[in-house]
Amino acid sequence: MAATTAAQRRDTSKELSESDTMRDEAMISDPEKTTDASAKTPNGPSPASGPPAPPNGGLAAWVQVAASFAIFFNTWGMLNTFGVFQTYYETGALFTESSSNISWIGSIQSYCLLLTGIIAGPIYDRGYLRSLLTVGSFMIVFGFMMLSLATTYWQAILAQGFCVGIGAGLLFVPSLAVLPAYFSTRLGVAIGLAASGSSFGGVIYPIVFYKLLQQTTFGWAVRAIGFIALATLLVPIFFMQQRFKPAKPRDVLDWTAFTDFPFISFILFTMTGFIGLYVMLFYLSYFAFASGATTAEMAFYLVPILNVASMLGRTLPNALSDKIGPLNSTYLPSPPPPSRPHPQ
Repeated sequence: MAATTAAQRRDTSKELSESDTMRDEAMISDPEKTTDASAKTPNGPSPASGPPAPPNGGLAAWVQVAASFAIFFNTWGMLNTFGVFQTYYETGALFTESSSNISWIGSIQSYCLLLTGIIAGPIYDRGYLRSLLTVGSFMIVFGFMMLSLATTYWQAILAQGFCVGIGAGLLFVPSLAVLPAYFSTRLGVAIGLAASGSSFGGVIYPIVFYKLLQQTTFGWAVRAIGFIALATLLVPIFFMQQRFKPAKPRDVLDWTAFTDFPFISFILFTMTGFIGLYVMLFYLSYFAFASGATTAEMAFYLVPILNVASMLGRTLPNALSDKIGPLNSTYLPSPPPPSRPHPQ
């Protein structure tokens, strides 16, 4: 009896050992399947532990880059174009205002572009990407169509400043939020290529505006810009996809961010840079024309030339950031000062 019991125990031990060996071999050959099976509960599979890993390439991922390129083309690209509008408004052909008052149109547009992100971010987190794209695109196109009918200063502020600016703000946040879900190790390259759309818009739109002003009226020149925006914004409307929604949508105002000193410092330094950036972009064309430094035609072309050069600045440092880090790519280390000989 004892011998039989001992034999049964040996057989049971052998079976358990063989079972453990088979399980270990299964984990080596297909760890994902084993993990999924072990994660199941008696009531069904357990919730996902986190978002899926970015594919870092592939057709779907690069289509998102193209869609973001189209958004940058029609948001920051429009803003980079304002210099030629400033020059045209200064002629008094549409209305008569001071240079400072005219620049408020572009200032309001840029302010609305960034401020609207406070609202667009939480809306995006709740899965309303398509609504943001549709409403934002409509407001940009509608704003330019209304600008084509404007004859007074306040009408230009409402159409180009507020309507186009708010529409651009609804689009800008999705263009940045979508890409990290598709890229991780190549995120800098992806964002750089998308951001180059703003430079490309700053090349195309000023040339279109200036050439059409010579052949037709201000109204039709602006309508042409609106039609170009309509055609190019169809790309993100139809092809941009949100891979997943965040587990917890962000709050409209996160007070804990104000306790993060490095983050607040970065925001203040970035804000200081933006304060001085667009003064030059807005007044470059008009200053060259008013001072007689260039011809009227060349004054309009200064804005596209500047934006062509900025393409390199939007792509090359971003590609480098994937290797050395995003903050490290914002500056080039200066060489140490030459050593001075010690006095004898």
